[in-house]
Amino acid sequence: MAGDRMRTTAQPGHPADPSAPAAHLPVLYAQVMDGLRVVADGRYLDGTFGRGGHARGVLEQLGPGGRLLLMDKDPEAIAEAEVNFGGDARVSIRRGSFASLGGWEQARDLDGILFDLGVSSPQLDVAERGFSFGKDGPLDMRMDPESGESAAQWLARAEEREIADVLWLYGEERQSRRIARAIVARRAQQPIARTAELAELINSVVPRGKDKSNPATRSFQAIRIHINRELADLETGLDAALAALRPGGRLAVISFHSLEDRMVKQFVARHAKAPPANRRLPQAETFVPALADLGGAIRADEAELAANPRARSAVLRVAEKLDGQGRKAA
Repeated sequence: MAGDRMRTTAQPGHPADPSAPAAHLPVLYAQVMDGLRVVADGRYLDGTFGRGGHARGVLEQLGPGGRLLLMDKDPEAIAEAEVNFGGDARVSIRRGSFASLGGWEQARDLDGILFDLGVSSPQLDVAERGFSFGKDGPLDMRMDPESGESAAQWLARAEEREIADVLWLYGEERQSRRIARAIVARRAQQPIARTAELAELINSVVPRGKDKSNPATRSFQAIRIHINRELADLETGLDAALAALRPGGRLAVISFHSLEDRMVKQFVARHAKAPPANRRLPQAETFVPALADLGGAIRADEAELAANPRARSAVLRVAEKLDGQGRKAA
């Protein structure tokens, strides 16, 4: 499983707003802009605003008649969106997961939708958010710290088998049972409330591998995915995005680990290709594709990797919505 989305400093040729603060260049920036194929009077939605790198790029290409909808469930991200984009009449901002975009009345007949999955650099950099095993802080991990239970609360109540299942399913952690057993034993003595405590516990029972990565990496990722219902939200969000796009509209999704990318790949394939025929079953109704796959997996080029090695795990997939008869819109 790969890591999470990270940003690096802007590079020459990136269209930056001179009035904006020093911007970070999001991963696969140019590829996303190409994939979305922004038109001046189009309607677009960034379902994972983060700190606005992709959103700024879209807005720079919109004319007075264009619209940009911004969503994020992180209140700090929304606060930043309000500061940097709230005064623009072309922009509407809504706090919430992209899984809820179907309930946003403005999110209809869109020309493009972007999901940039995973955790952002600002979330990792703030120890108090509890995402990073490299910074000691409260063991929280919630993207929306005002909703749901924290990682510490979940670890305090979950059964050993449930913890092991989460570590294996979302982190592909081979030592999931050993780690779960250690967590349950430790919490019987005292609550696990800090990121450093959990990281040290995992390091004490799992040897460091040949790749020298921290043994806590997979477990922290798995717990975060579980706490934030990331895969369930992705499944709901993809369906909602397809419904919200107009014919000819494009969906762009950046994934950072295999489970996410597999879900996106299978979603596009399910709507783009007829299922295999089974001669033992009755003839099914004629398949009408709803999406066209535009190129499969797109990855960072060597120039971007040189500037930002963490972009190595990023995979972009772009699909275009077809008309009701399985054809590309005129």
